[in-house]
Order: sequence, then C-alpha cells, then structure tokens
Amino acid sequence: MRRAPQASGFLSPRQRRLAWLGFFLLSCQAPVAAKLLPDDSWLLSIVVALMVATVIMADDSMRRRPAAE
Repeated sequence: MRRAPQASGFLSPRQRRLAWLGFFLLSCQAPVAAKLLPDDSWLLSIVVALMVATVIMADDSMRRRPAAE
C-alpha cells in the first residue's frame, strides 16, 4: 500500500534540532535554579520550556498531515 506524501512543518530540520536542544537545556536548568536561587525566577525557565514544547508539537502536527496535492 502506498503512503500519501507528508507535508513539511514550519521549522527547518536545523531549527527543529535547536528547539529540542533549547527545550532540553531549559528543562534541566529549571530544577538546578530552583535549588540554588532563593526566589521563584526559575518558573520563567519552565514557562519558556513549555512555549518551546508547544512550537515543537505544532510543527510535529503539521508534519504528520498528508501533503496537499
């Protein structure tokens, strides 16, 4: 059975790798900052990591759609 061609997302492969790297680094930095900093500024890292994750999921969703013919 032949599969329909898939659409490309709005991120290039390089941008996608950088988004994953940024998400990973922010996700690792937040617990470290929470332990070392006396204030709650580490919450900003979590919010930005969630925003990056949303972009990655939106790009993934576009990539899974069949391409328009």
